[in-house]
Amino acid sequence: MSGRFLVLEGIDGCGKTTQIEALRAWLPLSGLMAPGSRLVVTREPGGTALGQALRALLLHPPAGVAPSSLCELMLYAADRAQHVEECLRPALAAGDWVLSDRYSGSTAAYQGHGRGLPMATIHQLEAMATGGLEPDLTLWLDLPLAGSLRRRGDRPADRIEAAGEAFLQRVSDGFASLAAERGWQRVEAGGPIEQVTARCRTLITEHLGAGGGRGHG
Repeated sequence: MSGRFLVLEGIDGCGKTTQIEALRAWLPLSGLMAPGSRLVVTREPGGTALGQALRALLLHPPAGVAPSSLCELMLYAADRAQHVEECLRPALAAGDWVLSDRYSGSTAAYQGHGRGLPMATIHQLEAMATGGLEPDLTLWLDLPLAGSLRRRGDRPADRIEAAGEAFLQRVSDGFASLAAERGWQRVEAGGPIEQVTARCRTLITEHLGAGGGRGHG
């Protein structure tokens, strides 16, 4: 049998990490997963050993050697290609469930809408890196940029977060556009954590229960 592929998307500070930890605890006990299947929790960038090295280059490069926008895009694509080949496809083929913090939607939001790189190029690299592997369900944690900045507070920004509010607003707007284009499920992320968690559980049950899911390509 084939497993299920679930992705959480959204701007930094939207609560993905918190909700992934809640889902990590809930999903194996939810009754949705087949007996004997595992839950694989992963992320992009950095879901493989090679990806961890690429993540460091992307988010915290040595001083004075930050990648160009095009180089950045290709590094994300390289991370994704390795992630799909080494982690995602084997887990899904084994009947396991995969829960990922970000996938190809983030590249379209950050490098496409944010950096202004051509969407045609992004789609071409996405197709190459994923080989057509699509999530069964993507949950978009929708939080206004002001809320994201407030939650981040005085925490040191990584290279992407430090690109400025105008960039981050383009990214935020991009996520909204992508959610509409790609059929993502919107989750209001500004409320109490328990409320957000309950909404995530409801959507997962509705879309992935009783044989739901779109298949993986």
